[in-house]
Amino acid sequence: MSFSTANFSASIAALYDRLQSEPLNPVWISLVPRDAALARAREIENQPEWLLAGKTFAVKDNFDVAGMPTTAGCPAYAYTPTSTATVVQRLQGAGALLIGKTNMDQFATGLVGTRSPFGACSSVFNPRYISGGSSSGSAVAVARDLVTFSLGTDTAGSGRVPAAFNSLLGLKPTRGLLSTQGVVPACRTLDCVSIFARSCTEAHAVWKVARGLDPGDPFSREPRRGEDAAPWLSHAFRFGVPPPSQLEFFGDEEAAALYQSAARKLQQMGGEQIEIDFAVFRRAADLLYGGPWVAERLAAIRTFFREHASEVEPVVRGIIGGAERYTAVEAFEADYRLRELRREAEKQWESMDVLLLPTTGTIYTHAQIAADPVMLNTNLGYYTNFVNLMDLAAVAAPAGFRSNGLPFGVSFIGPAFTDEALLALANQYLGATALLLGKPPGCVELAVAGAHLSGQPLNFQLTQRGARLQRSCRTAPNYRLFALPDSSPPKPGLVRDDDFSGQGIESEVWSIPEDQFGGFVFAVPPPMVIGTVTLETGEPVKSFLCEPYAVSKGLEITGFGGWRAYLASLSSQSKS
Repeated sequence: MSFSTANFSASIAALYDRLQSEPLNPVWISLVPRDAALARAREIENQPEWLLAGKTFAVKDNFDVAGMPTTAGCPAYAYTPTSTATVVQRLQGAGALLIGKTNMDQFATGLVGTRSPFGACSSVFNPRYISGGSSSGSAVAVARDLVTFSLGTDTAGSGRVPAAFNSLLGLKPTRGLLSTQGVVPACRTLDCVSIFARSCTEAHAVWKVARGLDPGDPFSREPRRGEDAAPWLSHAFRFGVPPPSQLEFFGDEEAAALYQSAARKLQQMGGEQIEIDFAVFRRAADLLYGGPWVAERLAAIRTFFREHASEVEPVVRGIIGGAERYTAVEAFEADYRLRELRREAEKQWESMDVLLLPTTGTIYTHAQIAADPVMLNTNLGYYTNFVNLMDLAAVAAPAGFRSNGLPFGVSFIGPAFTDEALLALANQYLGATALLLGKPPGCVELAVAGAHLSGQPLNFQLTQRGARLQRSCRTAPNYRLFALPDSSPPKPGLVRDDDFSGQGIESEVWSIPEDQFGGFVFAVPPPMVIGTVTLETGEPVKSFLCEPYAVSKGLEITGFGGWRAYLASLSSQSKS
């Protein structure tokens, strides 16, 4: 729910009328006082240029907000912080208005949204079914149009499962890209701040404001040059899917059909479906609760847990209490095993750009979860638990509805720092008309017109560096092409001549990761240089050009319109 800044305070007053006419629980644990919210709204009215002006948001109640209690879903744990979490400060600084703090699975332990003394949230589509957790209230607040967007956390899938059960967009960023300073940890080495929104564009706007290195968070990080590269974006891409034997829908045949429909849609978008071995990802997922990472949950609240274990929700108490059995030796052994699995997973990533998975295999009722709370929670993490362990980014997106009206969702998963690319792909999948990004992030666009064209002998110098073809085009009219003598392999030289007007030269534009571009340029032999060429559209891009001294001895072939046409003419001559 976004508002015009012109009457923002009136809109916020109406929102509070609505909120105060309903029970606080189970969606909310606490609200920003009405008077404080209205005062902030009036301030925002005078600053319409703020990036997030007119947008309201909620945060899961494991985020610190100065002066508001932080409970982490456990009243006995509550404390009132004097400072606000970094990510919340950044959003407020951009004009977003905080409305309140939301319900959650206690200590962020669960994917169900029922492990809270403040009540169990339900899917907005059917009160008999769970909302998903642990960021249950944050998802429902957006799904019920109480706020524009919300923040949750995601260790095992808590920013994705509730999105799937409420037909929302759920962004689980790369670990460390959004600061976790001021957030009560679940597993500190794995935790992410997640974003719930109704669209990729909304999530992207929030992500851009919220991200950034935080000196106060030792886990905060930013990508190095090229680390966020997605040259596959905006063109043919490869998406991985598990083989049928490794898919699990727990008897939910409609979910299985909706997943297959999502895969077909990606193929229609130009994606190439690649069957990969999902087993390595599943083995990593098993480490999360079947290994010593559960001890991190105890590390987060150790003193409190030892003194107040009886006041912790029973299922949560059983999970966190089980951490005591792990030793430091087992923790190191598990870390070694995870590193081995990450190396195995690299082989799978060689054949795909994106992994397409169901966000969950099925959805459960409150009654089903009450009857078997641990095993069914495990089932919900089948496709989510490995993502943070493998240091991946993910976007959960709506993918249709079952015949009973319950939503289904899929997740687009990619290497660390591919957040923007995943959002752009999800944006296209959802049929949004506005392009999220102008070009693939982390890449340099390079135009080629000779021996580096597709099928030509030096094209491997691009593909070996991870470059991808973006489009075929022509240069602006004021370029001439010359066949260079004594070059091996044969290649042309492109030069600009502002006194010439022709048909333009056939070219291709490739996207090459930024961290590979320098090495590529270093290998360019004379008389070739890398400069800037203007395309027929007027767009300037980096390109091969030729030093003038070399073309003086070359044969002008501009009239052929391109290198391929010239080579074809030579072939025809040799045959005749």
